[in-house]
Amino acid sequence: MSYQNFIPTIWAEEINRELERLCVFAEDCNRQYEGLVKNRGDSVRILGVGKPTIYTTTDKDITLSAPETVEDTSITMPINQIAYFNYKVDDIDKRQAVGGIMEALSKETSEGLANTMDAFIANMATYPEAIKDVASAYKVDESNILSKIDAAIQKLYENDVTPSTEIVLTCSPRFYFLLKRAYVNIDTDNSKMLQNGRVGRYGNVVIKMSNNVATTSGGTVDLIMVRTKRAIAFVNPMTHTEAYRPESSFSDAVKGFVLYDGKIVRPKEMIVMNVKYT
Repeated sequence: MSYQNFIPTIWAEEINRELERLCVFAEDCNRQYEGLVKNRGDSVRILGVGKPTIYTTTDKDITLSAPETVEDTSITMPINQIAYFNYKVDDIDKRQAVGGIMEALSKETSEGLANTMDAFIANMATYPEAIKDVASAYKVDESNILSKIDAAIQKLYENDVTPSTEIVLTCSPRFYFLLKRAYVNIDTDNSKMLQNGRVGRYGNVVIKMSNNVATTSGGTVDLIMVRTKRAIAFVNPMTHTEAYRPESSFSDAVKGFVLYDGKIVRPKEMIVMNVKYT
């Protein structure tokens, strides 16, 4: 039996399913542009407009001035990121007889690709357009962590995010367990909730946990994203996997790649909590 006997598209579909489950940050991004891009180097033009001026008057005879030019807020998102893999397995017939080698390698590949893409999104908390709640990192502890979260949510509401909009807070384990000690009533009873990084709910905020949270100052400061699902656009339009036989060795190999990219498209819908613990 050889890797050549496995249909490459079956591998690709399996990796896609695993990636969707494992991407914690990507799950809460705007994915609507994914179908518009197919090749590396393509870009998506995301259209947007500013707000027209609203005038008021008590005069029934309205005299219009020259029409204003409304500010264009359109942005371009290029698609340039590639993560790839290429590995071989010697003596595949003997090892395949043990069972599970294909499933194990597929799982490891999926986890590695998902982690790479998730870390890419998490790192957007360091971008200049990412709005921090305060410029300098502040210490969080059990006495103030809830008020700091409330302050971040308040900033989103002041930026016209409606209270009915679901907000996602993606934090590190050290932030989560501090929050859990401070808020003993955090909703963790819903088994369906506890999937793909979800660890609870604080009011209207879904709490998720990931080791990919961006850090600064040598890892002592966490950049905790508090955002709507419209704040970041992310695309993963292509996953390619194929089996092949290297000419230079007696082995079977698998290679592949994922194409992806992302951009903060609604910066007012994301606040980055700039926190430290000591």
